[in-house]
Amino acid sequence: MSVIAFVGLGSMGLPMATNLLLKGHEVRGVDLDKQSCAAFIQAGGSILASAAEATRDADMLIVMVVNAQQAEQILTQPDVLSGLKSTGIVCVMATCQPAAMRHLNTLVQSAGRRFIDAPVSGGVVGAESGTLTIMAATEQACFEEAAPVLKQMGERLFHVGEQPGQGAMVKAVNQLLCGVHIAVTAEAFSLAAKADINPELLLEIMSGSAASSWMLRDRGPRMLQDNPAVSSAVDIFVKDLDIVLSAGKDVKAALPLAAAAYQMFLTSSGRGDGRADDSQVIRSYQVLNGTSLTSQPTK
Repeated sequence: MSVIAFVGLGSMGLPMATNLLLKGHEVRGVDLDKQSCAAFIQAGGSILASAAEATRDADMLIVMVVNAQQAEQILTQPDVLSGLKSTGIVCVMATCQPAAMRHLNTLVQSAGRRFIDAPVSGGVVGAESGTLTIMAATEQACFEEAAPVLKQMGERLFHVGEQPGQGAMVKAVNQLLCGVHIAVTAEAFSLAAKADINPELLLEIMSGSAASSWMLRDRGPRMLQDNPAVSSAVDIFVKDLDIVLSAGKDVKAALPLAAAAYQMFLTSSGRGDGRADDSQVIRSYQVLNGTSLTSQPTK
């Protein structure tokens, strides 16, 4: 059993921390949201008033917050890093820029603790089922020590390199593909709508063709709904594609398709759809092309 401080009990952090509880670890949660804290207590966890209290003599600190800025605010609070055991590990699992992960590693190492850059993919469903994909970058010995804990949150654990920032870069590549796939699916539906093609029929055809993708099959049905339940919000891809473009800039890689997709998500957010399901980026295409996806009879 490990003593784990877990900061960030949001839609993904809460089930991740709960899975660690179910595996027998002592997990000390920290979050500002009272409902999340109550749910974690109900699951058998404990809630501490501050990150410093949670990390006192803990084996590991897992940070699952919105961005690198929040992660840095946590790590620079008095007694947070020094409170960890001298052999303690800090694992940042948020989606951050590679350069930010390198900066956080410097902060952690300056306190004599070890750092893992370990973003995840799989969404809330993956977090709840413990089937996340985890892309970890750290020294081999640190990876091997942390792997048993990480595997209890994700069934696909990869050691992508020994340099902090490499995990974040792999996640950026993942989000590039996801964002472009969603945007191009919306674009394809918009084109078909201009020709009065039945969108449900189109989805059935495309889902079984060479043009199919996981995103088409997952987001496509939601694009046919006016107000689908939010699985991942438009603003998530505004943030993530901005990280992708920043990562590209850092290594001087041209990313024209990512930039185009970013503009469509940004447009959707600017129109007031930031909190809508990310499939609703299609609304911006509908405005551009004067279309809707109301099912049309086949001709």
